[in-house]
Amino acid sequence: MPELIFSHFIQIDFATALQVVILGFIGGILSGFIGSGGAFFMTPGMMNLGIPGVMAVGSNITHKFGKALMGSKKHSEYGNVDKRLAVCMVTTSLVGIRLAVWINSTLFKIGGEGHGEGGGGAASDLYISGVFIFILTIVAISMLRDALKSGNEGEGPSMKIVNFISRHNLPPYINFKVSDVRVSLWVVLICGFATGYLAGTIGVGGFIGVPAMIYVFGVPTAVAAGSELYLAMFMGAWGALDYAFQGFVDIRLTMLLYLGSLIGVYIGAYGVKVVKEVVIRIVTGAIILICVGSRAVAVPMYLRRLGWISFNPAWDTYFNQASKGLLFLAGISGMIIILYNVVKAYRQRRHIRTTLIGAGALPE
Repeated sequence: MPELIFSHFIQIDFATALQVVILGFIGGILSGFIGSGGAFFMTPGMMNLGIPGVMAVGSNITHKFGKALMGSKKHSEYGNVDKRLAVCMVTTSLVGIRLAVWINSTLFKIGGEGHGEGGGGAASDLYISGVFIFILTIVAISMLRDALKSGNEGEGPSMKIVNFISRHNLPPYINFKVSDVRVSLWVVLICGFATGYLAGTIGVGGFIGVPAMIYVFGVPTAVAAGSELYLAMFMGAWGALDYAFQGFVDIRLTMLLYLGSLIGVYIGAYGVKVVKEVVIRIVTGAIILICVGSRAVAVPMYLRRLGWISFNPAWDTYFNQASKGLLFLAGISGMIIILYNVVKAYRQRRHIRTTLIGAGALPE
C-alpha cells in the first residue's frame, strides 16, 4: 500500500519547494484579489514542475478546503452566505466531483508517458488541459466583454439568462431568503453538478459556481461569492477524501501551497479595496487568457506521448519551459499590478494621515 500511495510523488528538493511556495504566493494574491481559489494558476504551475495533472488537482483541491473554510466564515460574519442555496447545490456537486475523480483516475491508469518523475498520466494531463483551455477561455472572454461593457455603460450584471429561465415553468421552486430569489430546484441541481464536476476536474469550480449564482439565479454578487465559498468547503473536503483514497493527494504540496497562499491572500484582499472593480475584472480576464495560452503550449507534449503526433522528444523541454514562462509572466504581471496599487494606496493614506496630524485634526 505505501508503494501504491507514494509511487506518483515527485522528489521535492529546495528549488522545487521554493517554486511551489511562489506558486502559492502568487495564487494567493490572485485569489484574494479576484475572489477565486487561484487554482487556474497553481494547478498548471504544478503540472509544469512535472507533477501529474491528477496529483496537482488532488493536492490543490485539498488546499482549497482550508481556504474555503476561512473565507466562508468571514463572509458569514457579514451575512453574505445563503446556506440554504449552498446546501441545495451540495448533493449534485458531490456527484459531479465523484464523476470527475473517476474520469481523471481512469485516464491516469490508462497511461501514456508522463513528462515528470511522477510517471504516467499523459491521457489525464491532456484531458485536464483540454477542459482547462475550453472552460477558462469562455470565462475570460465573458469576463472581459462584461467588464468593458459595464465600464462604458455603468450597468450591473446582465439579467438576460434569469429572465429567460423565469419564462419557463419548471416546478418545484424554492425561495432563498438571504439571496432574495426564487429558483427552480432543477436549475439549482444542474448548476451544482457542473460546479462540482469542474472543481473535481481542474479545481476551478468557483469560476462556474459564482457566475451561475449571479447570472442564472440572480443572486447579489457578494452573496454569490460567500455562498460559493461555503459550498466549496464541502466540495473541498469531499474532493480531498476522494482523491486521497486514490493516492492522488501529496500533502507536502498542499502544505507548501498554504505557506505561500496564506500570506498572498491578505495582500490580494487589500488590493480589492483600493482597485476599481472594472480594473479587477479586466486584469483577471487578461491573466486567465495568458494562463490558457500557457496550457495550450504544453498540449503538443501530451499528444506526442500518446503517439498521436510525432516530433523529437527533446523538444518537450522547450514546450514545457515556454509553458512555464507564459504562466509566470501572467502571474507575476498580475502580482506587480496588484502590489503597485496596494503600495500606492498605502502611501496616499499615510500622506493624508501625516497631513491631518500636522494640521492638528488627528492625535499623533
